[in-house]
Amino acid sequence: MPDILRTPEERFANLPGYPFQPNYITVNDVRLHYVDEGDGSETVLCLHGEPSWSYLYRHMIPPLVGAGYRVVAPDLVGFGRSDKFAALEDYTFDVHARLLNSMIEALDLQDVTIVVQDWGGLLGLNAVRVMPERFKRLVIMNTGLPTGEEPMPRAFKMWQKASQEMNDMPVGDVINGGTQTELSPEIIAAYNAPFPDARYKMGARIFPMLVPTAMEMPGAAEMRATRKALSKWDKPALVMFSDKDPITRAAGPFFRQLIPTANDQPEITIESAGHFLQEDKGPEIAQHIIAFMERTS
Repeated sequence: MPDILRTPEERFANLPGYPFQPNYITVNDVRLHYVDEGDGSETVLCLHGEPSWSYLYRHMIPPLVGAGYRVVAPDLVGFGRSDKFAALEDYTFDVHARLLNSMIEALDLQDVTIVVQDWGGLLGLNAVRVMPERFKRLVIMNTGLPTGEEPMPRAFKMWQKASQEMNDMPVGDVINGGTQTELSPEIIAAYNAPFPDARYKMGARIFPMLVPTAMEMPGAAEMRATRKALSKWDKPALVMFSDKDPITRAAGPFFRQLIPTANDQPEITIESAGHFLQEDKGPEIAQHIIAFMERTS
């Protein structure tokens, strides 16, 4: 059993714009946190990436709930209010995938519109492949499905190198660097809240190195299988990338070409937004998702 750290609850008190009550579920002896707001018959599952947490979706949750939907926004293991492994080697692609898939099953999520960004895409779209019957729609933002067969963008390689040179990753500053909006000290502190000190940041530190950048790496086979599954996807899909993300920008056309139903929807670019487009343009993105769900009901 991995050595587990748990962020004290008081670290999450009075975070700006984040009034949501915590919910917890234990999966394979790991306690995972998720936001669960609204009681609509359809669920919007919002998955964050590196090195953020469900706080990233705080601008989107209220309008989605106001439109009549249930919104579930988990924290991946190692992030947010979820448990954190103390050792880098305890984080693997398989561990992340199994925990997320088991959480979806344990919560018995059905009729799901999944919203993914960054690592939320690698893990969330893999979950769609594994249990497609649970998912009704896809919303794909600023992510990819790397298999090691194509070269990675220079910006990603720079980020990967930088992440390994940070013994104590300044998570809030990393988020601020990936937005077009200048975040306030209070918002930066909120992104830092899950990490009292460097011991809690092993998940954030190792995530960039878990991206399948070679064909033989763990996760690469799953990403190839996910590409194949999405090439046959016949339910609605909305691809919505921002214009100021040097890491994933080129993947927007890839997803529109890969998924047969993607071109049934408008080609939407979120303007003046960076990698963390939910932070820059959350309310606008929520309205696009609501319109998408309404026209595909």
